[in-house]
Amino acid sequence: MIVSIIGLGYIGLPTAAVLASKGLNVVGVDVNQHVVDSINQGKIHIVEPELDILVQKTVQGNYLKAVTKPEKADVFMVAVPTPLKDNYEPDLSYIKSAAKAIASVLERGNLVILESTSPMGGTEKMMEWMREERPDLSFPKFGDDKFRADIAVTYCPERVLPGQVVRELVEIDRIIGGVTTQCAQRAHELYKTFIKADCMITDCRTAELSKLVENSFRDVNIAFANELSLICDKLDVNVWELIKLANRHPRVNILQPGPGVGGHCIAVDPWFIVDSAPDEAKLIRTARLVNDSKPIFILNKINQAVQAIGKDISELNIACLGLAFKPDIDDLRESPALSISNNVSLMGFKCTFIVEPNIKAIPDIFNEKNISLTTMDKALKKADIVVLLVDHAPFKLMDLSLLSNKQVIDTRGIWNR
Repeated sequence: MIVSIIGLGYIGLPTAAVLASKGLNVVGVDVNQHVVDSINQGKIHIVEPELDILVQKTVQGNYLKAVTKPEKADVFMVAVPTPLKDNYEPDLSYIKSAAKAIASVLERGNLVILESTSPMGGTEKMMEWMREERPDLSFPKFGDDKFRADIAVTYCPERVLPGQVVRELVEIDRIIGGVTTQCAQRAHELYKTFIKADCMITDCRTAELSKLVENSFRDVNIAFANELSLICDKLDVNVWELIKLANRHPRVNILQPGPGVGGHCIAVDPWFIVDSAPDEAKLIRTARLVNDSKPIFILNKINQAVQAIGKDISELNIACLGLAFKPDIDDLRESPALSISNNVSLMGFKCTFIVEPNIKAIPDIFNEKNISLTTMDKALKKADIVVLLVDHAPFKLMDLSLLSNKQVIDTRGIWNR
């Protein structure tokens, strides 16, 4: 069996490597020539524990290779981005491009699996785009198990946590949503070659909504925690202690507040539901607005810190610790820490020191000249104000005496606690 993975990012590459480690022949496809060259050298372009060893081993064993254009295969798995447009509508242009590229090499008996986060109906749209390119092939009809199509189409959303992807790809239950039951069963056979957990079969529409609901649930819970942090700030209560005490109740599990919500899933998926049912998704929309407004609160706290020092902002240095959307990874997608740091760089400080141990260069979003990507020790030595934005491991272990006589804003509570 030859499996083709379209998109070699944070989900596609680990999936390709895990499949290849099970002895399947895997061809990874990515439009980025640098990504393709790196993988073919047995190297990786993202930070993910255990992935580098897996890629090196499978490339050397000739089970994994990367190319820039799709080749003929038995199974095609689409793992491309699905961002939001400016009006919070789902952008399916990457899926459309992948579908058209796959269509050129499709053959009867092939299985096409969409793993990218999809709004309701996204799987069927992908199927339509392939049908437009290949009218010579028949595709399944939703819910029609009697029709024998040339191509099987299924939706199987990833459910992994960055930083634990390699392990969770194997250990977490998967939802397999077929356009028909037969399509789902085809995909089930493939996933059971490497997944130890349960693979649950349903239809593609239910699977699509299930993925969105999972992340929307977490977004609503985080919004509750973030709103508590605003209330506690006004009432002069330690929100970290409050949540710790409330969570001692056996039926309460409040998540932790922070500078906002980032990543390609939790910060994006709820809007897909709002787009599908705008009049009904009132709570989901409100949670998104609460979390999206949290960076403004952090910026206001920074302004208060400037006023507390009593000097002109042009005389002060500030250190922003962390840019990633979660601890100990290099993923900056939808990161509130990145947004906050960029806004800080525009506020007029003498210098903005960025400390992000998981990247090697300042992201292109920063345009100001008074920015420096540096080490934690150098930043803390010169900073008048320190803003903790991501609870990376080095920040948790640092010597807190380095914060003496500085204005400190701890958005993650690792020092406040």
